[in-house]
Amino acid sequence: MAANGASCEQPQKRAGPKDKQNGKSTDLLLRERRQKDKEERLSLLLWRRPVVTLHYFLLETLVKLKEWTFELWHRRGTVFVFLLLCFLFSITYSTEGSHQMYVQYLEKKFLWCAYWVGLGILSSVGLGTGLHTFLLYLGPHIASVTLAAYECGSIDFPEPPYPDQIICPKDGGLEDTVSIFSIMSKVRLEACMWGAGTAIGELPPYFMARAARQSGTDPDDEDYEEFEEMLEQAQGAQDFVTRAKLGVQHMVQRVGFFGILACASIPNPLFDLAGITCGHFLVPFWTFFGATLIGKAIIKMHIQKLFVIITFSKHIVEQMVSLIGSVPSIGPSIQKPFSQYLEAQKNKLHHAGKSGPVDDNWLSWVFEKVVLVMVCYFVISIINSMAQSYAKRLQQLRHSEEKSK
Repeated sequence: MAANGASCEQPQKRAGPKDKQNGKSTDLLLRERRQKDKEERLSLLLWRRPVVTLHYFLLETLVKLKEWTFELWHRRGTVFVFLLLCFLFSITYSTEGSHQMYVQYLEKKFLWCAYWVGLGILSSVGLGTGLHTFLLYLGPHIASVTLAAYECGSIDFPEPPYPDQIICPKDGGLEDTVSIFSIMSKVRLEACMWGAGTAIGELPPYFMARAARQSGTDPDDEDYEEFEEMLEQAQGAQDFVTRAKLGVQHMVQRVGFFGILACASIPNPLFDLAGITCGHFLVPFWTFFGATLIGKAIIKMHIQKLFVIITFSKHIVEQMVSLIGSVPSIGPSIQKPFSQYLEAQKNKLHHAGKSGPVDDNWLSWVFEKVVLVMVCYFVISIINSMAQSYAKRLQQLRHSEEKSK
């Protein structure tokens, strides 16, 4: 029996290394297959394979609509309450009475806040690439208010047409009464709403990673797969970007609320990783969202707002224009359109109720085309991302069918 026991133990010891080797080869094959699938998906671009990309984009759109419809049906009680509130509000909105002045005021403020919250969400979500709405919308708005405040000597712009159009009040104040803090208070609402929108846009990575950790399934997200690979290779040698990502992950994991607050309070392109880290390690929702909201809508927003106001203050702008003119050879030719543009903007501020001079400056033309190009790129990136998501669905379906065979 001892001999039989020894003979039974011996094959088990020999089988151990083979099992490990088979496990390593299986993992290697799995990684190679994932890499091949990823390269196949990334080849789905609108300028490379336009027909297939558009076809997959439409199919993914239908799949998403179906999923959202089922989700709304499961939450039909909440949907019913929301529709009932909308119906009551529409009755209040259409009924004449003394309350209409309050309704119109609330409508104006709500639409104004919703506009900036929506731009903030677009800036941080983007379905693959964020639309840089601070550079395209909020930054220019703060700069316009700053230039107008110094030109008019007041921030009490007539409403209407403000905020759609900025014109100087008839009884303009003194320039000395305009300060950085008064301009900051003038644009505080839209800036904070934009910051709150960027905080809301950080929630999808958090919920995705949290759901994946709780269910134990692999999520349909490339960033989360990259995050898991980074955790597996944390002890190895990495480049600077990987070390920076690990630094963000360690700060969020160890410090908690204040670590998230620190990451959210500064311009940080790696903050998506903070959301994934918080979801993966099951950080409570209000700890993550509270720190993100305070950091982005209050601290970071005031830093960015202060930077734009100082940059576009009257004295700084005049110094920048004069510095442009001092450039040898090409300075005066570049300075002229800038000076014309600033003069045209000043003239517009004093043309209350009039059309004002026609502005055909090439700087305005260039900025409009830059905005158009960035919006088009944003739309194209959404199409590419959704097409690649549908390709991943097909790959997962194919692999499941292969396993069943």
